Amino acid sequence: MAHEIPIWQKANLTLEEAAAYYNIGINKLRQITDTKECEKYVLWVGNRRLIKRKPFEAYLQSEYSI
Repeated sequence: MAHEIPIWQKANLTLEEAAAYYNIGINKLRQITDTKECEKYVLWVGNRRLIKRKPFEAYLQSEYSI
């Protein structure tokens, strides 16, 4: 039986997990993570994009609107 780790304990989130956790659409997350600044909070594993949860939360805290 696989042990599922809660989203709030994961270091990196898939786009689907991040969309559910932050209540931001997947298309908007793709748009945000296609910028040059995204290197701070995106981890690329091959062509798969993972959101670094804590740095992304810091980014969202500093933004007025997205």
